[in-house]
Amino acid sequence: MAIDRKAVSESALGTKKDYINRLSKMRRNVYYDGHLIDRTDELQMNTINTIGSTYDFALDPKFKDLATAKSHITGKTISRFTHIHQNKEDLHKKQDMTRALCREVGGCIQRCMGIDGSNSCNAISFEADKQNKGATEYHKNFLKWLENFQNKDLIGCCAQTDVKGDRMKRPAEQKDPDLYLRVVERKSDGIVVSGCKVHNSEASVADEIVVVPTRALMPNEKDWAVAFAVPGDWEGVTQVATIHNLRERKHYKKGFMQGATDSYTIFDKCFIPWERVFLCGEQQHGAVGALLFALFHRHSYSGCKPAIGDVMLGTVALAAEYNGVHKASHIREKLAELIMISELGYAAGFTASELGKPEVYMPGFGFMPYGPGSYIPNSIYCNVGRCLTGEAVYREAEILCDVAGGVPATFPHEGDFLNPATKALLEKYTMRNPDIKVENAIKLWMHVGDMICSATGGIAQVGGYHGGGSPIMEQIAITTQYDIQEKKELVKRIAGIKD
Repeated sequence: MAIDRKAVSESALGTKKDYINRLSKMRRNVYYDGHLIDRTDELQMNTINTIGSTYDFALDPKFKDLATAKSHITGKTISRFTHIHQNKEDLHKKQDMTRALCREVGGCIQRCMGIDGSNSCNAISFEADKQNKGATEYHKNFLKWLENFQNKDLIGCCAQTDVKGDRMKRPAEQKDPDLYLRVVERKSDGIVVSGCKVHNSEASVADEIVVVPTRALMPNEKDWAVAFAVPGDWEGVTQVATIHNLRERKHYKKGFMQGATDSYTIFDKCFIPWERVFLCGEQQHGAVGALLFALFHRHSYSGCKPAIGDVMLGTVALAAEYNGVHKASHIREKLAELIMISELGYAAGFTASELGKPEVYMPGFGFMPYGPGSYIPNSIYCNVGRCLTGEAVYREAEILCDVAGGVPATFPHEGDFLNPATKALLEKYTMRNPDIKVENAIKLWMHVGDMICSATGGIAQVGGYHGGGSPIMEQIAITTQYDIQEKKELVKRIAGIKD
């Protein structure tokens, strides 16, 4: 990868080395499998390398236009992952950046939560201040935090999903009010919060954790309408992480070894100074904050899911070729289906970008101006694309399973291919298509096993289905925001129906 070293000194772009150095100095508050670990523990290095690659991409002329932006605060060249969308072009480039970088690492790039969470906080902090007529300084707090975030090229994650307790009860109705993260005390110099955010992707390797509400809130639920950002090792924060790594290989190495982590991020009577608070008690904007993070994240999905679809398409096509069935008519049908899923998802995201405005949908009112002028992707198309492609995750896995056959599930371990007693025999019986080198066939079947037969592959499928919101959430958003009544009136006119 060609790196533009001059860009480092003339901008706010950081390096992977800087990132790892910061992680090495953070307080140990991450637990894994009963043990307190350093952030740069070997277990986390695949994830760190995945996220760390974003620094290299920003300095690579091939990706620079997509991976960098100009800060609307300082005018400096910054990572697009720290940028606030200023126009529809920014939305287009964010989607295209996500697809391009996810293709490079063969899966999720692991850095979109920070940009999605910060864009949500940018809008709600501005509107809450406007509502409070200058009595609060949420947006000033946010911009100060954002400038540091951009200048140091920090890694952010977003903590939204609460544990939620009894799903049939609202936050204020829970037996334990901490089951949704809440403000337990307001002080002159800050607030104290308690609760737990879950499925918090990459929190264990993030510089900053951006916290936003998880749902719409009622007037009596102001304590749960809170947004803020703190370093990942902040006092009062404890993380319990799960780490998702593929099986390491000694000889048949992958071109890129991806990794991912998720955390239960626990805030135990955690003090947050006011300068890090972006919302506190304005429950109507808490609801919009929850909606906006989900919306921005679903827009990111319209970049990453097509990239993962590209990987799936290539894997299915190679599996067919290596099995010698690539010319069969049913293979063409399956490849066409995979292409349609990916490109419809991308097209929906592209349309969401093109129709983006500084507006948000308000039930009963339609689209209304919201925020300081930053751009928000169109909600309908974000949700349509995310729902269609999310629901297709297991169908795509089914297609790969069908074309690959049972080999990936029972494929011998790497050591058996290296053992002189079994090596030649296994190579002989692994070969199917005589035009394919047996070593390449071994690597492909191991790769297919990674995708659909490993623990990490299974986790990725669940993430692909639920990440950014389950399909039912997108269906709710689509049907509550789409003008169905107008379509009914259309049919009445065509059919001659007069009420």
